[in-house]
Amino acid sequence: MLLDRLKPIIARNDELALLLAKDEIINDIATLRELSKEKSDTDEIVQSAREYIKLLDDIANNKLLLEDKELGELAKEELKELESRQVELENEIKILLIPKDPNDKKNIYLEIRAGTGGDEAGIFVGDLFSAYCRYADSRGWRVEIMSSSENSVGGYKEVIALVKGEGAYSRLKYEGGTHRVQRVPKTESQGRIHTSAITVAIMPEVDSLEININHNDLKIDVFRSGGHGGQSVNTTDSAVRITHIPTGISVSMQDEKSQHKNKEKALKILQSRLYEAELEAQNAQNRESRKNQVGSGDRSERIRTYNYPQNRITEHRINLTIYSLEEIMLNGELDKIIEPLIAYNQSLALSGEQS
Repeated sequence: MLLDRLKPIIARNDELALLLAKDEIINDIATLRELSKEKSDTDEIVQSAREYIKLLDDIANNKLLLEDKELGELAKEELKELESRQVELENEIKILLIPKDPNDKKNIYLEIRAGTGGDEAGIFVGDLFSAYCRYADSRGWRVEIMSSSENSVGGYKEVIALVKGEGAYSRLKYEGGTHRVQRVPKTESQGRIHTSAITVAIMPEVDSLEININHNDLKIDVFRSGGHGGQSVNTTDSAVRITHIPTGISVSMQDEKSQHKNKEKALKILQSRLYEAELEAQNAQNRESRKNQVGSGDRSERIRTYNYPQNRITEHRINLTIYSLEEIMLNGELDKIIEPLIAYNQSLALSGEQS
């Protein structure tokens, strides 16, 4: 029974509220952080659970009034509304009861790289990055470019950005993979459609408490920046490359004039890449049981096609086709794709297919 599942959650939430008011918890930063997160994770469902309990009481009271000569008709009408709300609320609660991804509330590192298709791929990196920026702006998030490498025709070979905002990972985690674009390049005089591809990676921002890096495992190289930034950048060894020796994962950073700032940025991105690698290793163990789920970051998987001549976006994982490509890209209306992806994953979880 749904109510039996909700009562322990309410009780634990109340217990956490009392614990968080105690001095010994307030003075213990690590415990305070852990318990605050646990309470925050259940606040929404507890609010819905309390509404549900009150709703059941109201339904029971109205049923008692059905035989009343004066109030029976009024109770009958109100009962219809209450029972309709009961169905809605039960569906909402079932979704809230789906186990949460612990990374959902985190900021993300967004990495977009040009793949096959030459300059046109680089141009599309810029187009898609702009769409993500507009989407972030619509949700009140901030986007900070950490590193970028421009090509000669106004696009990017690569761009890495930190997207800061509540729930950034939960909304964008399904964007990871290969994005294919089909359109006539501006440089194409014959009007032929060109196909190119770029890759997107979405990594949750993590801190040193979540991923421990042994600094003896790091190889740090400094070198002269070859990018933009003026004479002072190009004539000093400000660029930094950090390699994690056990995994071979490497991060280079040269956008800042300060070697210290480049090193700090590179370490943060390295933390997230190592965390992503750990998640991927865990997911690989359950891949068979997760085969029907929407992917969440495998860059080798072609997830979406953007066909400009037909004004069409096709999301291959859920067989979704939308004929408003230009509107979505220009206005950052990515929820037209993101919402169906989230709904699909929720439906799998509700039907018991999620591991």
